[in-house]
Amino acid sequence: MLKKLLLVIGMLSGMLLISSEVLAEGSRLAVVNVEKALEESPQAVAANKRLEIEFAPRNQTLLAMRKQLRAYEDRLAKQGIQMTDAQLRELENNVRDTKREIRRAQEDYREDLNIRRNEELRKLQKRVKRAIMTVASRNNYDIVMGEGVLYSSARVDITKEILKVLEDEFKSAPSATADP
Repeated sequence: MLKKLLLVIGMLSGMLLISSEVLAEGSRLAVVNVEKALEESPQAVAANKRLEIEFAPRNQTLLAMRKQLRAYEDRLAKQGIQMTDAQLRELENNVRDTKREIRRAQEDYREDLNIRRNEELRKLQKRVKRAIMTVASRNNYDIVMGEGVLYSSARVDITKEILKVLEDEFKSAPSATADP
């Protein structure tokens, strides 16, 4: 336990020495809110619209299935007492089968949507990284930090610049909804 504590203290001391040397040499440091860049970029908005359009037919199918289930359940509640045993069994089977179909369709829908979302996220992450590298090289930053920053002043936050680069890239794309 003591060895681990000493190791951690040693690592932190080393990091502080390195960072103080880097800052003493006049290195330029910047911070990016990557999460904000991923959420607010025009590419993210376009990707969400594409996914919405792509999955709309399946969503409509799910809504129709739920509507059919409600109709079966309403019929069962209103007319169940008046039905023969065979009609009642058939209607109950319809309710059970429709519930199963809905569960399967919902699982497939969620799984496919998550796969497509992850594909779009990977593309967007690559674009954000390229934008960060563009801004960093354009402004001669030595270090650009992202995740794990507990505080940064507005002076070193370049998130707006990253979003501007992404916006310019989006506008200059052949089609605003295309994804290269």
